[in-house]
Amino acid sequence: MALTAAVKEELAHHGIKSSSERKAEVSAMLRFAGGLHIISGRIVIEAELDQAATARRLRTAIAEVYGHGSEIIVVSGGNLRKGSRYVIRVIRDGESLARQTGLLDVRGRPVRGLPPMIVNGSVADAEAVWRGAFLAHGSLTEPGRSSSLEVTCPGSEAALALVGSARRLGIAAKAREVRGVDRVVIRDGDAISALLTRMGAHDTVLVWEERRTRKEVRATANRLANFDDANLRRSAQAAVAAGARVERALDILGDEVPDHLKYAGQLRVDHKQASLDELGRLADPPMTKDAIAGRIRRLLAMADKRAIEEGLPGTDAALPSDSADHDA
Repeated sequence: MALTAAVKEELAHHGIKSSSERKAEVSAMLRFAGGLHIISGRIVIEAELDQAATARRLRTAIAEVYGHGSEIIVVSGGNLRKGSRYVIRVIRDGESLARQTGLLDVRGRPVRGLPPMIVNGSVADAEAVWRGAFLAHGSLTEPGRSSSLEVTCPGSEAALALVGSARRLGIAAKAREVRGVDRVVIRDGDAISALLTRMGAHDTVLVWEERRTRKEVRATANRLANFDDANLRRSAQAAVAAGARVERALDILGDEVPDHLKYAGQLRVDHKQASLDELGRLADPPMTKDAIAGRIRRLLAMADKRAIEEGLPGTDAALPSDSADHDA
């Protein structure tokens, strides 16, 4: 099951004891999932939801908290929308419910954001607002670099009110407009986990965290593997470059190369891609990495000095023109 559907399924069965929390949740669901319509001179409330369990939760709350009946219409999915949609409609008592839930103010004007009684409610009410908004129009993507929890909002005022509710919970959320649609987005992984927990999606947050940890471990392993591969490539390139310089040094010095330096240089020439540690183990008797490196540096320095004295190209001449100097 997709994470969004899993969160909504769990939230749709989340228990609430406080009536103020139920009112805050219903108000948010109606605000973010629907709107007010005037039909035959009467105010009608409609809320369109994508989960059957969410629709049942809203109908039950409207009946138990406010005492109003409602009807439900199932709209089958089409080409643009997959899956059924569930429209909750309150006709007879639409205006009364709109006033009770704060969709209309005391003068009968539509409230664009959230009603003051909800905005100024308790922390538990703020959690209920987010639960209702997510049930109405929320989504949660898989954890990763582009992970996000977001809610599509009916307007900028509602988006700002939702950001304020998140702030009351100690969670940073951002309101933004994307292609003419207002959204509230949370991208920080820890903040997403905290909000899921606050809303009541305790089981889903465990799944989300497990997937998040798995992806972070995989990403770290990939970075380390790439880092190791790059180091190996650089080491091999440096060894080959050093081997070319050593060959040039042996040509410059000819028979005047001291035996111990010639031996170290010949090891480098014969094993161009070996590391200094490997060259030391190949030596007879074995030598340390520093001993091999020291002998090769003295060999190159001696050859470069002789090349300057005789006006010859130095050991760098053995390197491609775009290569930098490489120590053995």
